[in-house]
Amino acid sequence: TYISQFMTLLPGDVITTGTPAGVGLGQKPEPWYLKAGDVVELGIDGLGSSKQVVKAYSEN
Repeated sequence: TYISQFMTLLPGDVITTGTPAGVGLGQKPEPWYLKAGDVVELGIDGLGSSKQVVKAYSEN
C-alpha cells in the first residue's frame, strides 16, 4: 500500500483519513462540536469496535 512505503504496518494498526461528510463544522444553521461526555464509537462488522468518551481539557 502507499502508506507502507513510509512506515511499517502491523496487525491491529488503524489508518484513518480525512473528515467524513456531515461533521460538526458543516452543520446548519450553526456548527456543533464534540463536548465533554459525548461518546464516539467506530465499528467494523466482523472486526470489532472502539469507543471513546470525550473529556474536558485540563492542564493538570
